[in-house]
Amino acid sequence: MDRLETLLMDSVGRRMEADVPLGAFLSGGIDSSTIVALMQAQSAQKVRTFSIGFHERGYNEATHAKEVAHHLGTDHTELYITAQQAQDVIPSLPQIWDEPFADSSQIPTYLLSKMTRAHVMVSLSGDGGDELFCGYHRYFQAMRLKAALGRAPQFSREIAAWFLRTNFAGHAASGVNRLLPKAYRQAALRDRLPKLAGFLAYSDGMQIYRDLISHWKDPDAVVPGGKDPRLQEFDMVPDFPDFRQAMMYLDTLGYLPDDILTKVDRASMATSLEARVPFLDHMVVEFAWQLPMSAKIKDRAGKHILREVLYRHVPQKLIDRPKMGFGVPIDDWLRGPLRDWAEDLLDEKQLREDGFFDPAPIRKLWQEHLSGGRRWHYHLWDILMFQAWWRHQSDPSPKKIREQDHRVSTFS
Repeated sequence: MDRLETLLMDSVGRRMEADVPLGAFLSGGIDSSTIVALMQAQSAQKVRTFSIGFHERGYNEATHAKEVAHHLGTDHTELYITAQQAQDVIPSLPQIWDEPFADSSQIPTYLLSKMTRAHVMVSLSGDGGDELFCGYHRYFQAMRLKAALGRAPQFSREIAAWFLRTNFAGHAASGVNRLLPKAYRQAALRDRLPKLAGFLAYSDGMQIYRDLISHWKDPDAVVPGGKDPRLQEFDMVPDFPDFRQAMMYLDTLGYLPDDILTKVDRASMATSLEARVPFLDHMVVEFAWQLPMSAKIKDRAGKHILREVLYRHVPQKLIDRPKMGFGVPIDDWLRGPLRDWAEDLLDEKQLREDGFFDPAPIRKLWQEHLSGGRRWHYHLWDILMFQAWWRHQSDPSPKKIREQDHRVSTFS
């Protein structure tokens, strides 16, 4: 633990060297709180910290960040944004990312960067902690599934998978879920049953991992003539003794650079803000991969050693809580203020003319989402971001951008 704190302190200190105003993103989670705590520990002045808040209860981490900032004594700035402010960013997404980038947390990331840049020119970020110290919930979920599938006969798994895909199972699960005490209810339980049914057909851990990180389980069915390639990274995985290490390794090669870092880099650069990532210092990465899993996992929770470092600076009660994603309520917005924008991009005739996607499965998911029967916002956001990017590539004129901006801003 002492060695990790020393390495992180050094990494953070070197990334605090700047001739311009500097601060840090703070969500109140383990990773960002650790970075801010180590910044404040070696700063003679109050560190500038920044958080984005949402009025939607299930998406707001700002209250936790404010508590951590108060304890550490930082100069904290927070901005509670409205749904309209978030939606106003959407027409600019194809320009900012310059590719069909479909992680909807890109929206709050951009708004956080924009707000931060109004005060400082460099900001430190806590990205990388999950991949290095086994922080994602899916690591433990996949491990449990892998163990359970290994104990169940193939025939019984096929029967269970068939049942989970029936409407009866969905209605029954929803009914039982409503009867449970609020603390034990599962969000969108019905939507999880087909996913669980898919897991039952798998025979190895890599299939489970790929399913967990994918939205479209059968992309060949939605892309005419497409063939989902086998990821080369899957063939490069060392023979780890713990399957969670294999998932961390794959995330470090793929998810981290292709999603997380791309998201932060494009969002920050679009606002002329420089983002720095202390966790990815090569000395920290090397040390983290030398640690045994027992140092990272305790009581079926990840980041054990990182938590212990953080608890030296921040009380445990301010940190220990369920992990929240950094997102916006896209599922509700697509049924409400973004419905016309999405309907335009998902127009069946236009999809067919563009020739990239088969309209039938997309329209089916769109109708199911609008009806409220299912939540397909992640799948639909993938298509929407591609279509928005393609439309921008086809006509990137300022006039077209203004028209798209007007269409979103006038939704009601």
